[in-house]
Amino acid sequence: MPTLRRLTGAALAIVSAAGFGTLAIFGRFLYADGVDTFTLLFLRFLFAASILTFILILRRESLPRGRVLAQLIGMGALGYAGQSFTYLSGIKYASAGLVALLLYLYPAIVFVLSVIFLKEKANWVKAAALAVALVGTALTVGPASGEFLGVFFAVASALIYSAYIIVGANVMKQVGAIQSSLVIFASAALVYGTLTLVNGAHFPASGSGWLSMAGIVIFATVIPVTAFLAGIERIGPTNASLLSTLEPVVTVLLAAWLFGERLAPITLVGGGLILAAVIVLTRSEIGQRESRE
Repeated sequence: MPTLRRLTGAALAIVSAAGFGTLAIFGRFLYADGVDTFTLLFLRFLFAASILTFILILRRESLPRGRVLAQLIGMGALGYAGQSFTYLSGIKYASAGLVALLLYLYPAIVFVLSVIFLKEKANWVKAAALAVALVGTALTVGPASGEFLGVFFAVASALIYSAYIIVGANVMKQVGAIQSSLVIFASAALVYGTLTLVNGAHFPASGSGWLSMAGIVIFATVIPVTAFLAGIERIGPTNASLLSTLEPVVTVLLAAWLFGERLAPITLVGGGLILAAVIVLTRSEIGQRESRE
């Protein structure tokens, strides 16, 4: 049933956003345990790839070949690894809020690229939902002014992630989410493994640190990445990207619960705007689909 398929796609995108929202929380625990960025990302992608390899063997499925395999390797080694590098570099030169806001330019970039290259139809409802989501994101993360290099890296991160999503939309028509995620994780693990060898490894120093690493692998990597790619297949890259703006709301709520960070009124307003945009978008997509049936 088409409507059920799109509802499933929306749910997958929301699950993905919630999972990615835990990344900063687990990362904070790991940084406190002495783990550096390269080692963290190497272990994250290595263990994630190992889990998916086991699943693939159980399902007796094979990896893609040829052009599709090459595209997935590029998505992992250049797209995912590149987006992570530029995002973390941006935080070195600008406030985390500003970098997070600029990263969330990517739904707008995806929207434009999808209209141009994927021939998606643009309408005022999607445009309005996008605008509201971006305003809500701005209020939620609390942006601050930063240096030029920070802005440069943050915008580069948004551009790379947008290209990753657009390529993923085409590739996912030819391969399943498990196979594609495995290749992406393995490629990113190879990149960060090399960087870890060059810079030296700093592993978790305690059992709680390794538990946080397990959380990053399962809840902030395997589940959200696989769900996001599967969501793209069902509702398209623009809608999946718009729904993923729930991510900063999840992060803020978890930080308030676990670390006692107070939620400012403006943050609550921003979170409400993001949720409103998600509801409007989902209702619009379901309505458009039903009108065509």
